Amino acid sequence: QVKLVESGGGLVQPGGSLRLSCAASGISFSIYTMDWFRQAPGKQRELVARITAGDSTIYADSVKGRFTISRDNAKNTVYLQMNSLKSEDTAVYYCKASYWSSNYWGQGTQVTVSS
Repeated sequence: QVKLVESGGGLVQPGGSLRLSCAASGISFSIYTMDWFRQAPGKQRELVARITAGDSTIYADSVKGRFTISRDNAKNTVYLQMNSLKSEDTAVYYCKASYWSSNYWGQGTQVTVSS
């Protein structure tokens, strides 16, 4: 059974930092492309960052220079380091694992940026 479990969300002040983690089980983690998506209330889910099996990365323009995605294949875990957080980063953050036609999602973790 495939499971993706996100953690690390919470309430943080503007300008602060959080590190999200997504622990995967039931898949050959190292061959999967791993994504972080987010969905704010009333908005569509959007891609925030991606890391491929070969460690290539892409970022949404809105988070470039502030967020960093990384992976630890030994721990079957992908991370999202979020710095200089803004109120507009408030959303539920989801991780996704993809390999050809196989796609799996986590349950999400809430990130709230507010003073």
